[in-house]
Amino acid sequence: MFISDLFKTKKAVWSFEIFPPKPTADLAGIKATVGALADLKPDYVSVTCSAGGSGNSRTNEIADMLLDEYGILPLAHLTCINSTKDEIRSSLKQLQGDGVANILALRGDRVQGAAPSPDFKHADELVRFIRSEGYDFDIAGACYPEGHPESRDLIEDINNLKRKVDAGVTHLNTQLFYDNDDFFRFRDMLAVAGIDVPVQAGIMPLVKKTTVDRTVGLTGAKIPAKISRMVARFYDDPDSLMQAGIAYATDQIVDLISAGVDGIHLYVMNNAYVARTITDNVSSLLAGVNK
Repeated sequence: MFISDLFKTKKAVWSFEIFPPKPTADLAGIKATVGALADLKPDYVSVTCSAGGSGNSRTNEIADMLLDEYGILPLAHLTCINSTKDEIRSSLKQLQGDGVANILALRGDRVQGAAPSPDFKHADELVRFIRSEGYDFDIAGACYPEGHPESRDLIEDINNLKRKVDAGVTHLNTQLFYDNDDFFRFRDMLAVAGIDVPVQAGIMPLVKKTTVDRTVGLTGAKIPAKISRMVARFYDDPDSLMQAGIAYATDQIVDLISAGVDGIHLYVMNNAYVARTITDNVSSLLAGVNK
Protein backbone atom coordinates (compact mmCIF):
# COMPACT_ATOMS: atom_id res chain seq x y z
CA MET A 1 0.00 0.00 0.00
CA PHE A 2 1.15 3.52 -0.78
CA ILE A 3 1.13 5.96 2.13
CA SER A 4 -0.15 8.71 -0.17
CA ASP A 5 -3.37 6.69 -0.53
CA LEU A 6 -4.00 7.03 3.22
CA PHE A 7 -4.56 10.75 2.82
CA LYS A 8 -7.37 10.03 0.35
CA THR A 9 -9.36 8.09 2.94
CA LYS A 10 -8.33 9.66 6.28
CA LYS A 11 -8.61 13.26 7.38
CA ALA A 12 -5.74 12.90 9.83
CA VAL A 13 -3.01 10.27 9.34
CA TRP A 14 -1.24 9.11 12.52
CA SER A 15 2.30 7.75 12.34
CA PHE A 16 5.49 7.22 14.34
CA GLU A 17 9.20 7.47 13.60
CA ILE A 18 11.80 5.10 15.06
CA PHE A 19 15.53 4.67 14.55
CA PRO A 20 17.41 1.39 13.94
CA PRO A 21 19.82 -0.11 16.46
CA LYS A 22 23.57 0.11 15.94
CA PRO A 23 24.94 -2.29 13.31
CA THR A 24 26.24 -4.74 15.93
CA ALA A 25 23.30 -4.47 18.33
CA ASP A 26 20.81 -7.22 18.99
CA LEU A 27 17.28 -6.73 17.67
CA ALA A 28 15.54 -7.60 20.94
CA GLY A 29 15.22 -3.98 22.04
CA ILE A 30 13.78 -2.67 18.80
CA LYS A 31 11.44 -5.65 18.56
CA ALA A 32 10.04 -4.86 21.99
CA THR A 33 9.50 -1.25 20.93
CA VAL A 34 7.86 -2.18 17.64
CA GLY A 35 5.63 -4.73 19.36
CA ALA A 36 4.38 -2.04 21.72
CA LEU A 37 3.88 0.42 18.86
CA ALA A 38 1.97 -2.18 16.84
CA ASP A 39 -0.65 -2.34 19.59
CA LEU A 40 -1.33 1.37 18.99
CA LYS A 41 -2.25 0.69 15.34
CA PRO A 42 -0.42 3.58 13.65
CA ASP A 43 -1.12 4.17 9.98
CA TYR A 44 2.58 3.63 9.32
CA VAL A 45 6.00 3.77 10.97
CA SER A 46 9.06 5.41 9.44
CA VAL A 47 12.58 4.13 10.03
CA THR A 48 15.48 6.58 10.02
CA CYS A 49 18.91 5.87 8.61
CA SER A 50 21.69 4.53 10.81
CA ALA A 51 23.30 7.00 13.19
CA GLY A 52 26.01 9.18 11.73
CA GLY A 53 24.96 8.51 8.15
CA SER A 54 26.51 5.05 8.24
CA GLY A 55 24.25 3.64 5.60
CA ASN A 56 20.76 2.34 4.87
CA SER A 57 21.19 -1.41 5.38
CA ARG A 58 19.82 -1.57 8.94
CA THR A 59 17.02 0.78 7.93
CA ASN A 60 15.96 -1.66 5.25
CA GLU A 61 16.21 -4.56 7.71
CA ILE A 62 13.92 -2.88 10.24
CA ALA A 63 11.48 -1.79 7.53
CA ASP A 64 11.24 -5.39 6.35
CA MET A 65 10.72 -6.53 9.96
CA LEU A 66 7.89 -4.02 10.45
CA LEU A 67 6.09 -5.34 7.40
CA ASP A 68 6.70 -9.08 7.69
CA GLU A 69 6.60 -9.65 11.45
CA TYR A 70 4.18 -6.98 12.65
CA GLY A 71 2.05 -6.09 9.64
CA ILE A 72 2.96 -2.40 10.00
CA LEU A 73 3.26 -0.28 6.87
CA PRO A 74 6.90 0.95 6.82
CA LEU A 75 8.39 4.14 5.42
CA ALA A 76 12.11 3.58 4.84
CA HIS A 77 14.43 6.58 4.93
CA LEU A 78 16.91 6.70 2.08
CA THR A 79 19.78 9.21 2.05
CA CYS A 80 22.05 10.06 -0.85
CA ILE A 81 24.66 12.52 0.45
CA ASN A 82 27.38 9.87 0.65
CA SER A 83 25.96 7.33 -1.83
CA THR A 84 26.63 6.51 -5.46
CA LYS A 85 23.93 5.65 -7.96
CA ASP A 86 24.92 2.00 -7.75
CA GLU A 87 24.56 2.03 -3.96
CA ILE A 88 21.14 3.62 -4.23
CA ARG A 89 20.14 1.04 -6.84
CA SER A 90 21.19 -1.71 -4.44
CA SER A 91 19.05 -0.26 -1.64
CA LEU A 92 16.08 0.17 -3.95
CA LYS A 93 16.41 -3.39 -5.18
CA GLN A 94 16.51 -4.69 -1.61
CA LEU A 95 13.48 -2.66 -0.56
CA GLN A 96 11.51 -3.75 -3.59
CA GLY A 97 12.43 -7.39 -2.98
CA ASP A 98 11.22 -7.08 0.62
CA GLY A 99 7.91 -5.60 -0.45
CA VAL A 100 8.62 -2.16 1.04
CA ALA A 101 6.78 0.29 -1.19
CA ASN A 102 7.31 3.62 0.60
CA ILE A 103 10.51 5.69 0.77
CA LEU A 104 11.38 8.99 2.44
CA ALA A 105 13.94 10.46 0.03
CA LEU A 106 16.50 12.62 1.83
CA ARG A 107 19.78 14.27 1.11
CA GLY A 108 20.94 13.33 4.60
CA ASP A 109 23.08 15.08 7.17
CA ARG A 110 26.64 16.04 6.36
CA VAL A 111 29.09 13.69 8.06
CA GLN A 112 32.56 15.01 8.79
CA GLY A 113 35.20 12.96 6.99
CA ALA A 114 32.74 11.07 4.80
CA ALA A 115 33.26 11.22 1.04
CA PRO A 116 30.51 13.23 -0.66
CA SER A 117 28.41 11.56 -3.29
CA PRO A 118 29.69 11.96 -6.85
CA ASP A 119 26.11 11.65 -8.11
CA PHE A 120 23.79 13.49 -5.71
CA LYS A 121 23.84 16.88 -4.01
CA HIS A 122 20.18 17.38 -3.16
CA ALA A 123 17.11 15.29 -2.38
CA ASP A 124 15.28 16.29 -5.57
CA GLU A 125 18.07 14.59 -7.54
CA LEU A 126 17.47 11.41 -5.57
CA VAL A 127 13.74 11.60 -6.24
CA ARG A 128 14.31 12.05 -9.98
CA PHE A 129 16.75 9.15 -10.01
CA ILE A 130 14.28 6.81 -8.30
CA ARG A 131 11.57 7.80 -10.77
CA SER A 132 13.91 7.43 -13.76
CA GLU A 133 14.89 3.90 -12.70
CA GLY A 134 11.33 2.74 -13.14
CA TYR A 135 10.74 1.52 -9.58
CA ASP A 136 7.17 1.66 -8.32
CA PHE A 137 7.75 3.42 -5.00
CA ASP A 138 5.68 6.01 -3.22
CA ILE A 139 8.14 8.78 -2.35
CA ALA A 140 7.79 11.11 0.62
CA GLY A 141 9.92 14.17 1.25
CA ALA A 142 11.02 16.29 4.21
CA CYS A 143 10.18 19.95 4.74
CA TYR A 144 11.04 22.64 7.28
CA PRO A 145 8.36 25.00 8.67
CA GLU A 146 11.10 27.34 9.91
CA GLY A 147 13.24 26.88 6.78
CA HIS A 148 16.16 24.55 6.16
CA PRO A 149 19.22 25.68 8.16
CA GLU A 150 21.28 25.90 4.97
CA SER A 151 18.79 28.05 3.05
CA ARG A 152 19.10 31.83 2.96
CA ASP A 153 15.44 32.24 3.87
CA LEU A 154 12.12 30.44 3.88
CA ILE A 155 11.24 31.59 0.36
CA GLU A 156 14.38 29.98 -1.07
CA ASP A 157 13.69 26.82 0.89
CA ILE A 158 10.12 26.58 -0.41
CA ASN A 159 11.37 27.07 -3.97
CA ASN A 160 13.75 24.16 -3.41
CA LEU A 161 10.89 22.14 -1.95
CA LYS A 162 8.78 22.85 -5.05
CA ARG A 163 11.51 21.26 -7.20
CA LYS A 164 11.42 18.20 -4.99
CA VAL A 165 7.65 17.88 -5.25
CA ASP A 166 7.77 18.45 -9.01
CA ALA A 167 10.33 15.62 -9.21
CA GLY A 168 7.79 13.17 -7.85
CA VAL A 169 7.27 13.51 -4.09
CA THR A 170 3.70 12.59 -3.14
CA HIS A 171 3.56 13.81 0.46
CA LEU A 172 5.69 15.66 3.01
CA ASN A 173 6.74 15.23 6.64
CA THR A 174 7.91 18.30 8.51
CA GLN A 175 10.93 18.74 10.71
CA LEU A 176 10.07 19.15 14.38
CA PHE A 177 8.72 22.51 15.54
CA TYR A 178 7.29 23.84 18.79
CA ASP A 179 5.27 26.87 17.67
CA ASN A 180 2.19 25.87 15.68
CA ASP A 181 1.95 29.35 14.17
CA ASP A 182 5.16 28.59 12.28
CA PHE A 183 3.50 25.52 10.78
CA PHE A 184 0.31 27.37 9.85
CA ARG A 185 2.29 30.16 8.15
CA PHE A 186 4.38 27.57 6.32
CA ARG A 187 1.27 25.71 5.15
CA ASP A 188 -0.17 28.94 3.73
CA MET A 189 3.10 29.66 1.92
CA LEU A 190 3.10 26.18 0.37
CA ALA A 191 -0.36 26.81 -1.03
CA VAL A 192 0.79 30.09 -2.58
CA ALA A 193 3.78 28.27 -4.11
CA GLY A 194 1.49 25.69 -5.72
CA ILE A 195 2.60 22.81 -3.46
CA ASP A 196 -0.59 20.86 -2.87
CA VAL A 197 0.60 17.46 -1.60
CA PRO A 198 -0.41 16.38 1.93
CA VAL A 199 1.79 17.67 4.75
CA GLN A 200 2.16 15.82 8.04
CA ALA A 201 3.26 17.83 11.05
CA GLY A 202 6.33 16.36 12.76
CA ILE A 203 6.07 16.50 16.56
CA MET A 204 8.95 15.58 18.87
CA PRO A 205 8.00 15.69 22.56
CA LEU A 206 10.66 17.25 24.76
CA VAL A 207 10.65 14.56 27.42
CA LYS A 208 14.33 14.07 28.25
CA LYS A 209 17.38 16.24 28.88
CA THR A 210 19.14 14.55 25.96
CA THR A 211 16.34 15.59 23.63
CA VAL A 212 16.60 19.17 24.82
CA ASP A 213 20.39 19.32 24.60
CA ARG A 214 21.06 17.31 21.45
CA THR A 215 18.08 17.22 19.13
CA VAL A 216 16.94 20.81 19.43
CA GLY A 217 20.54 22.00 19.21
CA LEU A 218 21.10 20.10 15.98
CA THR A 219 17.89 21.19 14.29
CA GLY A 220 17.94 24.81 15.38
CA ALA A 221 14.22 24.71 16.13
CA LYS A 222 12.79 27.81 17.74
CA ILE A 223 11.87 27.35 21.40
CA PRO A 224 8.83 29.42 22.45
CA ALA A 225 8.82 31.06 25.87
CA LYS A 226 6.19 28.63 27.13
CA ILE A 227 8.37 25.60 26.48
CA SER A 228 11.52 27.41 27.69
CA ARG A 229 9.83 27.90 31.05
CA MET A 230 8.87 24.23 31.11
CA VAL A 231 12.40 23.07 30.38
CA ALA A 232 13.95 25.48 32.89
CA ARG A 233 11.55 24.38 35.63
CA PHE A 234 11.84 20.62 35.11
CA TYR A 235 15.28 20.16 33.50
CA ASP A 236 16.68 18.29 36.52
CA ASP A 237 13.42 16.51 37.35
CA PRO A 238 13.16 13.62 34.83
CA ASP A 239 9.67 12.46 35.77
CA SER A 240 8.19 15.94 35.68
CA LEU A 241 9.95 16.81 32.42
CA MET A 242 8.53 13.63 30.88
CA GLN A 243 4.98 14.49 31.87
CA ALA A 244 5.29 18.18 30.98
CA GLY A 245 6.77 17.32 27.58
CA ILE A 246 3.95 14.89 26.85
CA ALA A 247 1.38 17.51 27.89
CA TYR A 248 2.95 20.15 25.63
CA ALA A 249 3.06 17.77 22.66
CA THR A 250 -0.54 16.74 23.26
CA ASP A 251 -1.61 20.38 23.29
CA GLN A 252 0.25 20.98 20.03
CA ILE A 253 -1.42 18.00 18.39
CA VAL A 254 -4.92 18.95 19.53
CA ASP A 255 -4.42 22.42 18.05
CA LEU A 256 -3.05 21.04 14.78
CA ILE A 257 -5.86 18.54 14.33
CA SER A 258 -8.41 21.23 15.15
CA ALA A 259 -6.87 23.32 12.35
CA GLY A 260 -7.27 20.51 9.81
CA VAL A 261 -3.70 19.19 9.59
CA ASP A 262 -3.29 16.31 7.13
CA GLY A 263 -1.63 14.17 9.77
CA ILE A 264 0.73 13.92 12.71
CA HIS A 265 4.13 12.22 12.50
CA LEU A 266 5.29 11.59 16.06
CA TYR A 267 9.04 11.36 16.64
CA VAL A 268 8.94 8.90 19.52
CA MET A 269 12.71 8.26 19.82
CA ASN A 270 11.97 4.54 20.33
CA ASN A 271 10.06 5.36 23.50
CA ALA A 272 6.90 3.27 23.49
CA TYR A 273 5.63 4.91 26.70
CA VAL A 274 5.63 8.33 25.06
CA ALA A 275 3.92 6.96 21.95
CA ARG A 276 1.27 5.16 23.98
CA THR A 277 0.50 8.05 26.32
CA ILE A 278 0.14 10.63 23.56
CA THR A 279 -1.87 8.26 21.38
CA ASP A 280 -4.23 7.60 24.29
CA ASN A 281 -4.53 11.35 24.88
CA VAL A 282 -5.70 12.08 21.34
CA SER A 283 -7.28 8.78 20.26
CA SER A 284 -10.87 9.99 20.66
CA LEU A 285 -10.07 13.16 18.73
CA LEU A 286 -8.49 11.16 15.89
CA ALA A 287 -11.43 8.80 15.80
CA GLY A 288 -13.81 11.73 15.63
CA VAL A 289 -12.15 13.47 12.67
CA ASN A 290 -11.62 10.22 10.78
CA LYS A 291 -15.12 8.78 11.18
